[in-house]
Formats: sequence, structure tokens, C-alpha cells
Amino acid sequence: MARRGAGVAGPHGDDFSFVSPAVKYVLFFFNMLFWMISMVMVAVGVYARLLKHAEAAMACLAVDPAVLLVVVGVLTFLITFCGCVGSLRENICLLQAFSVCLTVVFLLQLAAGVLGFVFSDKARGKVSEFINGAIVHYRDDLDLQNLIDFGQKEFSCCGGVSYKDWSQNMYFNCTATNPSRERCSVPFSCCLQDDRQAVINTMCGRGMQAMSYLEASAFIYTNGCIDKLVNWIHSNLFLLGGVALGLAIPQLVGILLAQILINQIRDQVKLQLYNQQHRADPWY
Repeated sequence: MARRGAGVAGPHGDDFSFVSPAVKYVLFFFNMLFWMISMVMVAVGVYARLLKHAEAAMACLAVDPAVLLVVVGVLTFLITFCGCVGSLRENICLLQAFSVCLTVVFLLQLAAGVLGFVFSDKARGKVSEFINGAIVHYRDDLDLQNLIDFGQKEFSCCGGVSYKDWSQNMYFNCTATNPSRERCSVPFSCCLQDDRQAVINTMCGRGMQAMSYLEASAFIYTNGCIDKLVNWIHSNLFLLGGVALGLAIPQLVGILLAQILINQIRDQVKLQLYNQQHRADPWY
């Protein structure tokens, strides 16, 4: 809000403002930063989505990383837009919308963490469903394929529960009626890694599902990724707690700054109304 010209009115001069420029512009640049990040997220997500074939775009919508990136980017864009414009224009409605949305997001994240900890068995079941769905659509989506390959190589695992889970995929299905050349195979990311190998053998998983666990373990990782993921989470609780805290602090700071600015704007409005009411009073 613009300050008035010189003159004294009541306990404060007309040039006095309750609104702190520090709070106002810190909140503005805070939102501007995440606003720009959200636009980059949306642009990257849309670009990745447009590069895919139409049939692949509909095959695995629920687990498509590009779609998730666009959704998160759009939500972040809308929330930070309210905070950015609201702080710059000192608009109480936009600031309240920003504060409420950020509070809801924070509470949802908190609830998800608590529910995931309390109902760990059900959370494990959801993770299993996600991984099995990703296995089914492995060849349908290049981003999903790269994500699965990265996870299997990083966690030294193969499939959900075991390497035989890859039989759920129509290309790797190990039934006699499957005409695919990849029948009974597993992705190359399941293969034991050899640092001395200069060129990756993408056919190293051929026919592995037809082997027993003992035979296949000489060539590929036979343990599933679900147990590996659970063990990694248990051994990195402090790291995950730090990440959660790192996500929570900016949200709490944004909520706090927004509430401070809202209260300052309301005090400024009251001051201006007070000055207007008493300006015509000859004894004021």
C-alpha cells in the first residue's frame, strides 16, 4: 500500500506504515524463486510428454514421471503465484489463499508420513502394486523404463519380490505361448555389474527366468526390489528425516511470513481508516 504525504495524524504520521519492507520483499523473492522453479518443472514435464507416442501416453498415465512433474509444477505455480502477487500488491485475499494452501500441503505431507509409518504393511502393499504396475508397462514408457533400470541397478535388485516377477510383462512373459524374442528374459539392469566391461550387454538377461534361483544368481540379481527398498529406508531414516525437514522448513517459513504480512496489512488499513475519520475533526 502506498504511503501518504507528509503530515501528522494521531499517534503516527501519514507517512508511517506498519508493513515491513523486509517481510514483504523476502516473501516476494521467496515465492518468485519457487515460481520460476515450477515453470521449469512444467516446461520439462510437457516437453517430455510431447516426445512420447500417443499410445504410450495413455498406457501408463498413473505412474508417468512426466505427468507427475507437470501436476506438481502446476500446483506449485498456482500456490506461489498467490504468494508472489499477494505480497507485492499487499493483497490479503491472495496471501490468505497462499497461507491456507501451503498449510494444507504441509498437513497432507505430515499425514502421509504418519500414516506410512503406522500402516507400514499397507504402505508396503501400495509400493508392491506400484512396482508391479511399472513392470507391466516397462516397454510402454521410456521415462518409466529408465526409472526402473536406475532403481534396479542402484539397489542391486530385480523385479518386485523376485526376478520372476518380470513374467508379468507381456514381452518377458515366460509362458510357452509367448512369441516375443525376450520370452523368459529380464532387463539388462538386473544383470550383475562388471566394472571392467566397457560395453553394456543389453542381452545379458536373456532366458534367466527359465533358470532356478541358484543358477540365475550367477548372472543376475535374484532378490526383489521391495525388500531392498524397505531395508534402505530403515538404514537411512536420519537422511529421510533430514529431507523431510528440509521440505518442511520452507513451507513453515512461508506460512509464518504470510501471516505476519497479513497482520501488518490489517494494522495499516486500520491506521488509514483512523486517519480518514479524524482528518476533518478541527480538534484532531
